[in-house]
Amino acid sequence: MATVTIQAEEAKRLVIKQLTKVGLNEETAGKIAEVLVHADLRNVNSHGVLRTEHYVNRLQAGGINPEAQISFQKTGPVTGVVDGDDGFGHVISDVAMDHAIDMARESGVGMVTVFNSSHCGALSYFVQKAADAKLIGIAMSHTDKIVVPFGGKTSFLGTNPIAYGVPAKKKKPYILDMATSNVAWGKILQAREEGKEIPEGWGVDENGAAVTDPNKVVSLSTFGGPKGYGLSLIVDVFSGLLAGAAFGPHIGKMYEDLDKKRKLGHYFCVINPSFFTDTDIFLEQMDQMIEELKQVEPAPGFDRVYVPGEIEQINEEKNLKHGITIASSVYEFLTK
Repeated sequence: MATVTIQAEEAKRLVIKQLTKVGLNEETAGKIAEVLVHADLRNVNSHGVLRTEHYVNRLQAGGINPEAQISFQKTGPVTGVVDGDDGFGHVISDVAMDHAIDMARESGVGMVTVFNSSHCGALSYFVQKAADAKLIGIAMSHTDKIVVPFGGKTSFLGTNPIAYGVPAKKKKPYILDMATSNVAWGKILQAREEGKEIPEGWGVDENGAAVTDPNKVVSLSTFGGPKGYGLSLIVDVFSGLLAGAAFGPHIGKMYEDLDKKRKLGHYFCVINPSFFTDTDIFLEQMDQMIEELKQVEPAPGFDRVYVPGEIEQINEEKNLKHGITIASSVYEFLTK
């Protein structure tokens, strides 16, 4: 597959250009671009600038409100809800995380649910924000059905990602961002774009049989069998039902009905360690845990033990210097 490597700031500029061309304001387009490029820097290209064309198509079709009036209502000392007014999930989620951070700083914990939202991009962006503030961040989002429940033939669940961000003192924060499916649907799209086969276990065809051709994938599989299935349902409870949003098969499709608002829900939680323990000791122990994990002797076939999220952090450092690599077809769209 032909690729193009460009600097992160150039990628942001191109995304902003495409979004503002179809009527989005500069500030909103800038936040979307920031979240997308964050993913590309970490080599999570399935959630990167690849998504821009879809956002443009949905915006033009009327499925996203370009002038959303995002509102926050505090419902208790440590709780609140955000109404996204059918705008872009990236901006809506950023607002929700900011409010959760503020409450956690004041009261130890902040929990915010979101409704009337849309696709928000990589959850790692939002939990990283909490971790950078020396707080623990948790984020969840449901998605439309594309994953078969354990033992099932047809899809019912979304990829339903969950993310955690935990700060350390001198080390980089521990960032876990994962779909409860074996992979995100974007990985299938990326494999199709690149003309590559996928590992068995990523997806199934219309008969529920595992396939390696990404073009034959109809549904995805949960990770870890019944364990991923159970966790996926929990994500739907927190980001769907708790937010007063839909669940599973009742959620609006991302790549269909582009003229309809998706009404997605999200869940954000921030925890302030200082309300539970000595912050310095907590951060120092995180450093110790990370360092001791890295010292574990690697198994045959591995060069070393990595902390979850560490490979993405290494990618980010490298790509900030050398640029992000995207498919030529994506670059052509961004520059047209």
